[in-house]
Amino acid sequence: METTEVTGWETAVLDGGPADGVRMKVSDRPRVIQVTCPCPIEAAPPGGIRAEAVYLYRRDYAVTTEPLRYGFDVASP
Repeated sequence: METTEVTGWETAVLDGGPADGVRMKVSDRPRVIQVTCPCPIEAAPPGGIRAEAVYLYRRDYAVTTEPLRYGFDVASP
């Protein structure tokens, strides 16, 4: 696997999962992007408790030009 030193912002697109098609700017080509979605809580106690679903997107190293691609990790927690 070959990596390159990149500085500045690049466009990335998420592929699959709950954030399919979302475009964003990333810096330094991160290996993983974490996406969270709020989950409704029934009868939430006072104190601001919240729950969020967490999804991971992993960089596709075959794509070396913009837009970078991040694929949904079906095994995300």
